[in-house]
Amino acid sequence: MFNFTYYNPTRIHFGKNTIAEIDTLIPSNARVMVLFGGSSAKRTGTLAEVKQALGKRFVVEFEGIEPNPTYETLMLAVAQVRELNIDFLLAVGGGSVIDGTKFVAAAAVFEGEPWDILTSWGAKVTKAMPFGSVLTLPATGSEMNNASVVTRKSLKAKLPFRNDLVYPQFSILDPTKTFTLPERQVANGVVDAFVHITEQYLTYPVNAAVQDRFAEGLLQILIELGPQALTKPEDYDIRANLMWVATMALNGTIATGVPHDWATHMIGHELTALYDIDHARTLAIVLPALLRCTKAAKHEKLLQFADRVWHINTGSEDERIEAAIAKTQAFFEAMGIATHLSGYDLGKEAVDAVVGQLEKHGMVALGEHGNIDPAMSRNILTLAL
Repeated sequence: MFNFTYYNPTRIHFGKNTIAEIDTLIPSNARVMVLFGGSSAKRTGTLAEVKQALGKRFVVEFEGIEPNPTYETLMLAVAQVRELNIDFLLAVGGGSVIDGTKFVAAAAVFEGEPWDILTSWGAKVTKAMPFGSVLTLPATGSEMNNASVVTRKSLKAKLPFRNDLVYPQFSILDPTKTFTLPERQVANGVVDAFVHITEQYLTYPVNAAVQDRFAEGLLQILIELGPQALTKPEDYDIRANLMWVATMALNGTIATGVPHDWATHMIGHELTALYDIDHARTLAIVLPALLRCTKAAKHEKLLQFADRVWHINTGSEDERIEAAIAKTQAFFEAMGIATHLSGYDLGKEAVDAVVGQLEKHGMVALGEHGNIDPAMSRNILTLAL
């Protein structure tokens, strides 16, 4: 196991009727901006609950953060924060809204060009506004981590950043707020969480038994409960467990002391930036093909994945590995998510375009070994056709 430092300051308030606790978590004299996406926060009553909990505080709403939050939209929020002297941010939504709020928290007090926050991967962030979140779509783990991804439409660029200053102070996780989610968003959330785990698990062994067993257990919960969430939308226990799995998948716990991959995400980001495909669906396209192209480097962990997660323990090693990848792909398809570029009406032209964007953005040495160069990225995308 590698040396590591573990830090996570986010306070989680989990369960039914926890939105009311916001009143005790934000200073009574705060000037609050509530950031959210579309009409669902209003339609479901979640926004009304939030405003009731905020009481007599000064509150301004910022609506319209996209499913892939854009720099252009977020900079409008930054301008309002500065103009109205907002001193606390509250994200109400899924990972995109929370990611966007993290960028606003950093950009509103940033000295210089805010795009530098993203091009420096967050290294230039030296301060950020305090903020909290009310999670309505479990998927990204953004409610309990220090990471964000933002798209700049004008540049067709989707870039991540990380900084310990953008951990949420608190996050409200009420599983009942997921009951009205469309099936598409539920499926996306399950697959997103699944791939988050594999990015930290399917690398190479470093004798990190705790992280491995934790990751394997989380994967098995997603495999078991993911399909049930589609057929039993108001089963509290199913939604509660999926919500907590998605949080634990990317809050840093299983990330400690182990190598990471993240190539699936980097390639997937380019597909989203170019073709506006849902983030989770880009991951479902890339991961199976990537695993097939990197079987040699990931051999030991893929065998472990086959045995412990999918219970495949007969056949040759190559047969077991291929069976595990096939089962993973079938799981994504069972969640209603296509796993080939053709499922999104894309062909070879997309392969060329994505590889070009990877090169443009310096993504030329991806993966836990840094060996996924543009040629291998091309092979992965070609296999995903």
